[in-house]
Amino acid sequence: MLAALSREMALRQDYLQQQEISTVYWGGGTPSLLSSSELMQLWDKMTRSFNLDAPGEVTLEANPDNLSPAYLKALAGTPVNRLSIGIQSFREEDLRYMNRAHTAQEADYAVKAAQDAGFENISIDLIYGTPTMNDQQWKENIHYALGLGVPHISSYALTVEPRTALAHAIEKGRSVEPDNEQAATQFELLMDALTGAGYDHYEISNFALPGRYAVHNTNYWRGAHYIGLGPSAHSFDGGSRQWNVANNALYLKQVLTDSHVPAEREELSFEDRLNEYLMTSLRTMWGTDLALLAKDFGSDVAADITERSAAYRDKGCMLLQDGHLVLTPAGKLLADRIASELFYDKK
Repeated sequence: MLAALSREMALRQDYLQQQEISTVYWGGGTPSLLSSSELMQLWDKMTRSFNLDAPGEVTLEANPDNLSPAYLKALAGTPVNRLSIGIQSFREEDLRYMNRAHTAQEADYAVKAAQDAGFENISIDLIYGTPTMNDQQWKENIHYALGLGVPHISSYALTVEPRTALAHAIEKGRSVEPDNEQAATQFELLMDALTGAGYDHYEISNFALPGRYAVHNTNYWRGAHYIGLGPSAHSFDGGSRQWNVANNALYLKQVLTDSHVPAEREELSFEDRLNEYLMTSLRTMWGTDLALLAKDFGSDVAADITERSAAYRDKGCMLLQDGHLVLTPAGKLLADRIASELFYDKK
């Protein structure tokens, strides 16, 4: 796989046309299974293939059970300067329900060990809406996370993906299905607790202390171009989207044997680009920039969306603030629905 990733870099080194790369994000799998020397092998190839002089943020996704003191010490000697740790919960009952490999004790230890190793820029993931956790226990989970002093918290409602162990257990009646109303209540508790503790709710699922936002994710939400490497990875060049095959064996064969990256490509229409901007921008605290809409898509489009947003502003779900359409806390509960109903179709 390492050889295939290196080969893909060589095959796709012109994808971004030597645009400067300001962030690197190792994730979408379990990159913390790689040794520090293997990460450096990939890094060296990246610096030769892309305009990667001095990226300000280099993130590694990690499972708590991978973060031993020795591994963290080795990581500190690499360009990695930010960790995203998949905690999910500090409660054993929740972790067992989600079939996580780590324990609550390992979750706590991983964060503290990372801090001891010198990693100050840490994000943790938390999951709400699990049937094993009532509202009071969720408050306690949040309080525990706040006590660790991490600058960034990402939090998501539990979703049951098809063909997973959890989906199978629910189908067989061995586990309880998540409750959407409980998830909505716990999302509101999350917003209250983290904003009350001084965190900015800068994206629907992301909270950070002022100025400590994830640069990589913020670039993505604002429409920056990016390249994704490896099986299932997505790339975006402003006019089209590309995604690699999800089959590891096929990816390895075609990249290593055929010198070809197995991927599908989609040219984005006017509506695709506009609606994607609406979807991503509305999820952020900066909202949808109406001046940018007018510049990139036309003043008639900006006027139409402003007019159609009036119904949500009247309901208290949205504000028109300094030329931006911004969701209120009530609107954040309906973010996807509001965005889809504002989608533009010039037909």
